[in-house]
Amino acid sequence: MLLAVLSGFILAACAPWLTRLLGDRAGWVLALLPAALFVYFLSWIPLTAGGAAEVVHYSWIPGLDINLSFLVDGLSLLFALLISGIGTFIIIYSGGYLHGHEYLPRFYGIMFAFMAAMLGVVLSNNIISLFVFWELTSITSYLLIGFNHEDKQARWCALQGLFVTVAGGLALLAGLIMLAGAGGSFELSELLNSGDVLRDYPLYTGMLILILFGTFTKSAQVPFHFWLPNAMAAPTPVSAYLHSATMVKAGIYLMARLNPGLGGTDQWLYTLGLFGAVTMFTGSFMALRSTDVKAMLAYSTIMALGTLTMLIGIGTEAAIIAALAFLLAHALYKAALFMLAGGLDHETGTKNILNMGGLRRLMPVSFITACVAALSLAGLPPLFGFIAKELMFEATLHAPAIATVTTVLAVISAIMIMAVAALFALRPYTGKLKETPKQPHEAPPSMLAGPVVLAALSLVFGVAGFLPVQGILHSAVAAVHGSPLEFKLYLWHGVNTPLLLSLLAVVTGLLVFAGWDRVLAVYRRLTFIDRFGPERGYERVMAALVWVAEWQTRVLQNGYMRNYLITILLTAVALAGGTFFIYTGNTVPFGTVDITFYEAVIAALIIAGAIVVSLMQSRLGAVATVGMVGFGVALIYVLFSAPDLAITQIMVETLTVILLVLVLYRLPRFLNLSSTAARIRDALVALLFGGMMTVLILAVLDVEVVAPISDQLVAWSYDEGHGRNIVNVILVDFRALDTLGEIFVVGLAAIGVYAMIRLRAEDKRS
Repeated sequence: MLLAVLSGFILAACAPWLTRLLGDRAGWVLALLPAALFVYFLSWIPLTAGGAAEVVHYSWIPGLDINLSFLVDGLSLLFALLISGIGTFIIIYSGGYLHGHEYLPRFYGIMFAFMAAMLGVVLSNNIISLFVFWELTSITSYLLIGFNHEDKQARWCALQGLFVTVAGGLALLAGLIMLAGAGGSFELSELLNSGDVLRDYPLYTGMLILILFGTFTKSAQVPFHFWLPNAMAAPTPVSAYLHSATMVKAGIYLMARLNPGLGGTDQWLYTLGLFGAVTMFTGSFMALRSTDVKAMLAYSTIMALGTLTMLIGIGTEAAIIAALAFLLAHALYKAALFMLAGGLDHETGTKNILNMGGLRRLMPVSFITACVAALSLAGLPPLFGFIAKELMFEATLHAPAIATVTTVLAVISAIMIMAVAALFALRPYTGKLKETPKQPHEAPPSMLAGPVVLAALSLVFGVAGFLPVQGILHSAVAAVHGSPLEFKLYLWHGVNTPLLLSLLAVVTGLLVFAGWDRVLAVYRRLTFIDRFGPERGYERVMAALVWVAEWQTRVLQNGYMRNYLITILLTAVALAGGTFFIYTGNTVPFGTVDITFYEAVIAALIIAGAIVVSLMQSRLGAVATVGMVGFGVALIYVLFSAPDLAITQIMVETLTVILLVLVLYRLPRFLNLSSTAARIRDALVALLFGGMMTVLILAVLDVEVVAPISDQLVAWSYDEGHGRNIVNVILVDFRALDTLGEIFVVGLAAIGVYAMIRLRAEDKRS
């Protein structure tokens, strides 16, 4: 299992070299890896039958309870099969679509890393390793969306997707840590068996908000949906893969995975149910107004993601069954449709559906495949999409508390998606042949293999009543529901309310398709929506971020060391000192300090040296006085049995004095560059910071939260470090890196002194 997940990263490193070696055959050969992974995951189906699960464990960071453990059940297996199966066709398709592209070797490398990261997300059992893979999908998708890096728009879209998903990822990390704290484990297999504990957690609502913020941004739920259509700047193979089986489905996967543990509450129902329903409507509404074939499909993906979120939120048995069936149906037809859209763009040179027409004679295979896949998108029999849509209507009709809202929005969305499906299947291929930038012809076999097979599977699964995938769907439903469910799916359930709603959606959708030109004219009058949408909010937030950055650079990063120090010291006083006095009030527990006469004398010398150096006019005198302060600190180290620190302090202080003398000897005398008011301000800041540090140190002397670590180091020095000199053992064994750092500082100072001496000697010779 570990090799299956990480094999994509291994091939990603080799893919550029293999692509150059294999030439035009690279796509077909490289596709053998995801094909082999698909066969491997198929072998797990008998083990997960009936809702069983298997945990495969590899130790990673045991000290932090972070492991590379993998949970194999129906849900993770369904996603793994989609990722590897559709990924096989995507790799083959990429070879044809990007044939001759100078960056194709790089593309394959990033694509395999993306595939491996997505497999890691859906198979991880440890939530920390899941988050690592989660962020890797954001990074690799950023590289894929911005693949055409010379295009400014592609770079902007890639950054937008990265910022939105990574912001959600930070919230998700906090939510997952709270989840682990509430359930007492980092392992999903244990957390999901503690549903009552998680739902009774006092911070359940806050934890849920953080987790859903992460999943909503990843799966493009309103109001974070705007990044997904902009991700169409990526090459079509990326769009097809990202929309059907990866990236945007990661959020859906995590919500489905956590349903047994976090679902079943009003917060879960209303948040997922209503946000999902609104996203479903928004996606279908925006899809109908689009004329770019890829944008049209991108918005229809938002509709599907909203539908899945809504069904998971409803959480009934019917809704869970509908969600898993809809997930599978969408993956099949959406991958096929996107690859067909890429074929239209690749062979005609345009993505605008208004500029296409009459292509059925020149592209007959694409036309037939588009009709089959679009029928599944529209939810018409005998396609598997019809079964999924009927189940969706059944679930919304019986949704607790929000049935009316979800059903109405589902029907309206189905009407608009019916029109979108008809537009995609008929508008480019029927009617009069239109002139396009390129002479159109049928796509090559590498670009047709995926759409043909996936569209055929949509048909087979529909006609066979899902029998070919019965086992995997049953186990997936059991994983999401939390217990096995018995159900059977049929293409024909008789005349019932869901069928009547489907009929209404089909008839009305065809009418909308027939009058689409007039509908589009109405849409174009609604441009004010774009001026006030969430994307404008994102742009304003980013503009505000740039303004704040410019302001703080202008005010804080102004090139004056004095201002830097004042800012740092006052910030420390405000945060540390303010927090200290807020929590202690007027009762500050000062520890008692026994000071001997010679300690007081040394302290007085240090204080006197600090005062004198601030008043000294002579550079050499100031250096000497600074040396007095440093050597006084070294004496304190000696008195308190820290010879290592004392020796280091003496060496560094000696070298520093020598270095400063050599440098300052060549500089003019001190100049009076600051006003009296500035010097008074500096003195007050120094006194304020010094006073705060003194109070904190005195207070710390009387506070002992845990036993001093020195006791344990003394106990370990002989048994573990095999040394009788405790200080030496600490320096060499327990804090070796710190000692190495001190040696480095001393060595660096010595090199600096040597360089200054050599420079001085060379000046004299010249």
